[in-house]
Formats: sequence, structure tokens, C-alpha cells
Amino acid sequence: MEEKTFTMMNAEGIETKYDVLFTFDSEDTEKSYIAYTDNTYDEDGNIQVYASTYDPNSEEMILGEIKTDKEWKVIETILDTIQQELREKEESSEQ
Repeated sequence: MEEKTFTMMNAEGIETKYDVLFTFDSEDTEKSYIAYTDNTYDEDGNIQVYASTYDPNSEEMILGEIKTDKEWKVIETILDTIQQELREKEESSEQ
């Protein structure tokens, strides 16, 4: 699998490398989304994950804001599904 990364300025104006976790298109919103991380952790020890809209046909990575609760719900559902699949995979490999 090809490693996918991109570099952008973070909120503090520091150039940061991000790893792409996954991308998907939503028929409900007719937009493309990207979930990514800078591999830092929040105060609870969870890895920071970000999500944005993007244009998969653009040569330049331009991220857009997710504006509606409906969009966030779609992304949260996918993240929850992926986390559950990873947990199940870990549990089955431990047996």
C-alpha cells in the first residue's frame, strides 16, 4: 500500500506533515472527504484525527471546512466503524 502524506501549515503557522488515514465520497452530501492525522495525541491519550472536504481532482491539496452536523455524522460513523473493525481484528489475533 502506498503511503499517502501531505504537508501544510497547521493552526500555529508551523509546516506540518500529515498522514492520510482514508478518503471517501458521500452520495448524501455530494462531497469528497479526507481524514488525516499529524500523529499527535490529545489530553486523553487519543491520536488527533482531523477531517476536511477536498477536491480529489486537484493537483494541490486544498482542504475545506466541514460545515454541517450531517457531514460530521457521516465522518463519525465511518471512524466508529473503522475503530470497531480494528478492535475486532486485534481481539481475534490475540486468541
